Amino acid sequence: MSQQAPLTPFENALAGALGGVFSNAVIYPLDTVKTHIQADKNSKKEGEKVATGDEKRKGVKKQLGIVETLISIIRSKQGPTALYRGFGASMANTFIQQFAYFYWYTLVRSLYIRRILGVKEGAAALSTVMELTLGAIAAAFSQLFTTPVGVIATRQQIGSDGSGDNTFVGHIKEIYEHDGVTGFWRGLRPSLVLCINPAITYGVFERAKTVILAASGDQMTPGKSFVIGALSKTLATIVTFPYILSKVRLQTKNTPYLNAFEVLGHIFKEKGISGWYQGMHAQITKAVLSQALLFYFRDYFEIWTRQLLAFYGKKP
Repeated sequence: MSQQAPLTPFENALAGALGGVFSNAVIYPLDTVKTHIQADKNSKKEGEKVATGDEKRKGVKKQLGIVETLISIIRSKQGPTALYRGFGASMANTFIQQFAYFYWYTLVRSLYIRRILGVKEGAAALSTVMELTLGAIAAAFSQLFTTPVGVIATRQQIGSDGSGDNTFVGHIKEIYEHDGVTGFWRGLRPSLVLCINPAITYGVFERAKTVILAASGDQMTPGKSFVIGALSKTLATIVTFPYILSKVRLQTKNTPYLNAFEVLGHIFKEKGISGWYQGMHAQITKAVLSQALLFYFRDYFEIWTRQLLAFYGKKP
C-alpha cells in the first residue's frame, strides 16, 4: 500500500465509515448498555434495600454496573433483542459520522498542507496542536450532519418504556411534534464541544505513530495501531466524558434539561463531581474497543475500498 497513491477525501471517508460501522456493529450490545447507564434509566433506589436511613428519605439512587445493566435489559419484555434496539439508526449514524469526519479531516488537512504550508502532503509533519485543531474543525462539520440521526438512535436504544412508537419513523414524528425541527439537533452544543474528542484521539494517534515510525524505522502494523488507538481513545474519553454524559441526557425523551450546564449542575447537586463520570467505565470500554478495532482494520478497509471503487470503474 505504501507504493500506491494516497486515498482521495472520498475514498478515505468511505474506508473510515466502513471501518466504523464494522467495529461498532461488533460491540453494539455494549453501546446499548453504556447508553442506559449514562441516561440513568436502570438506577434503583437505595431505599428499596435499606429500611431506614437518609438514603431512603432522600431517594438516593444506586447506579447499576455494566453486568447488572446488561442483565436488566435482557430481562425486559423484549428480552435479548432489546440489546439491539436502534441498531439500524445507530449504524446509519456511525456511517454518516465517520464518513463526514474522515472526509472533512482529509480535505481540511490536505488543503492546509498544500495551500497554507505550500508543501507536498507526504513531506509535511504537523505539530500536535495543529493536528488537534484540524481534527476539531473536521468534527464540527460532521456533527452538523450527524446529530439528528444520533438523537433518534439514542432514544431507540433507551426505548419507549412500553409507550409510544419506538421505530425510526415513530421517533421522527414524536421529536417533530414535541420539539419541532430544532429537536433533531438536541445536544448539538455539547456535541460541538465534544469535537475535541476525535481531535485528541486522532491527533495523539498521528503523533504517536510518527514517533514510533521515526524510532523504529519500520511500518505500522495492525497490532501497533490497536495499542496506540486504545491509548488515544482512553485519553480523549477521560478528558471529555462529562460532556458525553450531558449530551446523552439532553437527547433522551422528555428530558427536563435545556443545556449541558443545567445537566451538569443538577448531577453535581445530586451526586457531586463523581456523578459527572457516571458510566465512564462502560464508555471507555465501548469507545476503546470500537476505536482500536477501527484503527486495527483500517488498512484492510483501505484495500477493500480501493478494490470496491476499482470494481465500479473508479480510480484505485
